[in-house]
Amino acid sequence: MSLTTITSPVNISRTRISAHWSLFRLDHSVKQIFVLPGIVIAASLTGSSASFALLGRILLGLAAVVAVSSSNYVLNELLDAPFDRQHPTKCLRPAALGIINFPLAYAQWFACGLLGFFLAYSVSKELFLTVLTLWVMGCVYNIPPVRMKDIPYLDVLSESINNPIRFCVGWYIVTQTVIPPVSLLVAYWMLGAYFMALKRFSEYRQIGSEPAALYRRSFRFYSEQALLTSVLFYAATSMLFFGAFIMRYRMEMIFAFPLIALLMAVYFELSFSHDSPVQNPEKLYRQPRLMVLLAACSTVLIVTSFVHMPWLLQVFPKSGVH
Repeated sequence: MSLTTITSPVNISRTRISAHWSLFRLDHSVKQIFVLPGIVIAASLTGSSASFALLGRILLGLAAVVAVSSSNYVLNELLDAPFDRQHPTKCLRPAALGIINFPLAYAQWFACGLLGFFLAYSVSKELFLTVLTLWVMGCVYNIPPVRMKDIPYLDVLSESINNPIRFCVGWYIVTQTVIPPVSLLVAYWMLGAYFMALKRFSEYRQIGSEPAALYRRSFRFYSEQALLTSVLFYAATSMLFFGAFIMRYRMEMIFAFPLIALLMAVYFELSFSHDSPVQNPEKLYRQPRLMVLLAACSTVLIVTSFVHMPWLLQVFPKSGVH
C-alpha cells in the first residue's frame, strides 16, 4: 500500500474540516468595527465612564455579534452555493465546490447563533434582542421564499440595515436606559446602503449584465445608471440625517463633515477600478489612502464626541435666535 493511499483519507478529512471552519468567515469580523461608534456615542451622550465592568460587557458584546454574524455567513454560503458557481471567484467557495457536509453545516449555523444569543443575554436583554434581530435579518435576507437578496433595491437595504443594528449593539453594551437617536440610525443605515450599492455597481461592471443576472437575480433589474442613481440617493439621505443628528445632539461633529465627504468620494472612485476592493470590504485595510482617511475621520469624531465647543452655537445659531 502506498503512502499516498494511507494519507489520502487524512488529507480529505483535513480539507473538509478546514472547509467547514472557513464557513464562519472570521476574516469578516473586521466589519464589527461598526459596533464601535455605538459604544463611543452612547458613552458621550449618557456620560458613562470607563470601567472594568464596561470592558467586560464590550468583550462579551463583540463576541456575541461575531458569533451571530458567523452564523449568518454559514447560512449565506449554504443557500448561495448554486448561484456562487456562476461567479468568477465565489465559485471557489467550499459549498460551491461541493466539499461541505450540509447537515453538519446547518448544525454549525444553529449552534453559532445560540452561542451569540447566550453571550448577548449575559450582558442585557436589550443586547439579546438586538443580536436576535441581526440573526433574523440574516434569515430574511437569505431564506426563500422571501430571500430579500433577490429583490432589487431591497437587497441593498436589507443587507445594510445590519449597520444600524451593529450600532445598537454598541449602544446597548453601554446603556439600557436610553434609546439611540433615530436620526443617527437612519444616517448609519443609508451610509451602509451607499457602500453596499457601490459593491453591487462594481460587481455588475466586472461580471457583465448577463453573467451577473445568473449569479444574482436582482441584477436582472439593475443597470449601471440605476445603481449610481441609488448611490446618490443613499449618500444624500445619509448626510441629511447625520446633519439632523449633529444639530440636535453634537454640533462639534460638524468638523468631521469634510473628512466624511472625502472618504465617501475616495470609496466611490475605488468602485470603478478593475477587481475593485469594494467588492470585498473585509480587504479594504489594504488600501492605505482609505485607511488614513478613515483613521483621521474616526479621530475627529471621537474627539468631538467628548469635547464641547459652546462658541459653535454663536456661529450656527438656531433660526430666530440672536
